[in-house]
Amino acid sequence: MIRGLAAMQDRNFRWFFLARAITMITGSMSSIALAFAVLEIDNDARSLSFVLTAFTVSNIVFVLFGGVIADRLPRALIIQACYVVDILSIGAIAALLFTGNATIPLLVLLSIVNGASTAFVLPAMQGIIPQLTTPEHLQQANAMLSFVRSAVTIGGPVLAGILVATAGPAWAMVVQAAGWAVAIPVLALVKLPPPSHTGGTTMFHDLRIGWREFWSRSWLWTVVLAFMVMNAIHIGAWGVVGPYIAKNNDLLGITGWGWVLSAEGAGVLLMTLLLMWFPLRRPLRYGMIGIAAFAIPVTILGVHPAVVLLAMAAFIAGAGAEVFSTGWNLAMMENIPGEKLSRVASYDMLGSFVVMPIGTLIYGWLITHADPATVLVTSGVVYASIALVTLMVPSVWRMGRPEAVTKTPAELADS
Repeated sequence: MIRGLAAMQDRNFRWFFLARAITMITGSMSSIALAFAVLEIDNDARSLSFVLTAFTVSNIVFVLFGGVIADRLPRALIIQACYVVDILSIGAIAALLFTGNATIPLLVLLSIVNGASTAFVLPAMQGIIPQLTTPEHLQQANAMLSFVRSAVTIGGPVLAGILVATAGPAWAMVVQAAGWAVAIPVLALVKLPPPSHTGGTTMFHDLRIGWREFWSRSWLWTVVLAFMVMNAIHIGAWGVVGPYIAKNNDLLGITGWGWVLSAEGAGVLLMTLLLMWFPLRRPLRYGMIGIAAFAIPVTILGVHPAVVLLAMAAFIAGAGAEVFSTGWNLAMMENIPGEKLSRVASYDMLGSFVVMPIGTLIYGWLITHADPATVLVTSGVVYASIALVTLMVPSVWRMGRPEAVTKTPAELADS
């Protein structure tokens, strides 16, 4: 089998990949469908923020417990159980919309349920991938999953927009629930050995073990601490200030902003293809250099947001972000014991999630009290500086990978 698709040799990965692809494709419609569902009920941005914040806060509250459970129970079973919860919560939203009984408080409540379910799915997802394939195929497996994710990021919103505009947001919810329903029996075909740790200790004891594993690795907590600031900048500068600039600057415009975001997705997509074939020998060194490239479009957005120039910079940033994403996953999966991986991943996720609402609030305030160009240029400098300073930590700079997984078959035959 060609190198880029080598992970498909592994039966368990094939079934997991199919289930994950189905849920990513159908799930790509959810955010747009939910947004328009909320706005149909109450055309107020504050109502939408309440619903989205409810999901995020629920995710933050439960993600550490999700990591513990994912290290105790069969991870595929956890994902299936959470998909059942998602079907019920998403189906309830669709039913409320169809019957005209949907209210903002009910959508907030169902978003809390959905956020809690996602908090259990994500650590299980992170922990299950090394169980599905061999170490030699781990990079290809991660790249293939990223390829589908980036493809639906580009195409999913278009399909969702068409479906919501023609049939309404409730039908988009039905499609998502149907995707989850198909994925459950597909995941049942994944056959893995039972987890080695099945309980006998308290949940808080397991959390302490996970924290000990997390804090004992300087490369791990260094990068997570860096991203607590970098993610706040990303969500604020790109997610809040970006649309504001697009709406109020004729050089960019709303249509131009759409092209910029598509270019970013295209950069991710191209890099996933390259990473299917070319081994990433220094996952954190190249990853942190790659992610630092995001400072380029942020700075250009503030200085001269011309569509073509900004789209080119966003393309580079998207490619760099995928180098980091794949490198980070490999660093985690190859250096943390599998029976503790979900707990350690949950601490990483907590650090990422908790700053998102903070970054949104900070930049929402900054954009009304300071010059947007100054905010964005400063953000770009700070972002790149933090990313590159992590390279001064020896374990970040030096981390390599096992020789067997970075050599081509021909190199292995010659050695």
